Amino acid sequence: MRNHLLAIATVVATMSAPIAAQAQYTVGVAGAGTGPVTVDDGTVGIALDQRPAFREYIVRERVPNYTIQDRVVVGGVLPESGVTIYDVPQSFGAMPYRYTVVNGETILVEPRTRRIVQVIE
Repeated sequence: MRNHLLAIATVVATMSAPIAAQAQYTVGVAGAGTGPVTVDDGTVGIALDQRPAFREYIVRERVPNYTIQDRVVVGGVLPESGVTIYDVPQSFGAMPYRYTVVNGETILVEPRTRRIVQVIE
């Protein structure tokens, strides 16, 4: 009986570790500057002071709003089809990433994996 309880406790602890690690991610970035900003957890994206200009750029470019079933969260993955991603202009400094608008949220995406790396507030 003791071995059975120990096995269950081990399985529960193993399954909850990724959830605890995911809770430590910071949504967005902190700091000022003209280039990409890295925060302690490794998140890279558009600097806080660049966000208003980036939002204006999105409106000016008339980027379409795509709708998907999943929630838009950092770490989520966009579907392979049905959502177009666009190059980030050099002036915003987040060159390795692409952007799009999904469910009304402007997001940065890692193009190879289509993983969401930043939700622009």
